[in-house]
Amino acid sequence: MSRRRNPFDDLEEFFERFSRQFEDQPGFDQDVFGMGGSNRMSIDLADRDEEFVVTADAPGFSKEEIDVRVTDRRLTIEANRDERSEESDEIYLRSERHSEALRRTIQLPEPVEEDGVSATYKNGVLTITLPKREPETGGKSIDIE
Repeated sequence: MSRRRNPFDDLEEFFERFSRQFEDQPGFDQDVFGMGGSNRMSIDLADRDEEFVVTADAPGFSKEEIDVRVTDRRLTIEANRDERSEESDEIYLRSERHSEALRRTIQLPEPVEEDGVSATYKNGVLTITLPKREPETGGKSIDIE
């Protein structure tokens, strides 16, 4: 007897090939699809019963340069920094500029209480605590006539 092939194996293989093709394209913004990129911010997402905890690496940024937003079930972290130093003496003026930007958007597995979200930033590590939203209880009861 021959064994039937699992159709989901074919689908998984298709998505892996599709992903590899996009990764090789210059200028492709992989972060839009949650795939990373050259200025990638490393993220860990932990499920701790009543809450999700996201830990993100953003070394070299101050907390004022980091923006965290939660919309629906999507968490977006942006870090933008502009460095500018000027050196002057009697002979010349030199200006050097450097900017750096990190951005990461992730889809959360469950809805969260947006008002209860908190974040801390210490030693280049951003920790975001997102309390899970209580499940809706039973919906609306409909009277039958």
